[in-house]
Amino acid sequence: MRAVIQRVTRASVTVDSQCVSAVGLGLLVLLGVSKHDSQSDCDYVVQKILGLRIFNDAEGKMNLSVQETGGAILVVSQFTLYGDARKGRRPGFDLAAAGTDAEHWYSQVVAGLRSSGLRVSTGKFGEHMQVELENDGPVTLLLDSGKAF
Repeated sequence: MRAVIQRVTRASVTVDSQCVSAVGLGLLVLLGVSKHDSQSDCDYVVQKILGLRIFNDAEGKMNLSVQETGGAILVVSQFTLYGDARKGRRPGFDLAAAGTDAEHWYSQVVAGLRSSGLRVSTGKFGEHMQVELENDGPVTLLLDSGKAF
């Protein structure tokens, strides 16, 4: 799994001109699922997202997690994180999981995040979405569960 994690002051998802989800202070997570992902990848990504100390403490140091701040999380599926653009000009998506598998693991990540008690919102899986955000910092991190072990 790959996740682009952005610390945001606000983020929202619009589908067909309708806002389907919005959060304030917290994280925007763009999540890509590979055809090789398993429960261990899911668990790794969930724990990392919840535990990353990327919010400022009282002294202005990045020392707090989203759990410690009580922030919200907006999770958006993004298969293009598995786009391979090394050859030619059109990316290939051979490593991206098929729709039903990707949706299963996306749902598992969302459920794992929700089990923390935080407010977790989502985009609409498989839909064309417009994502709007205000990145705070900016703070943006890339997680790749395949490089974690």
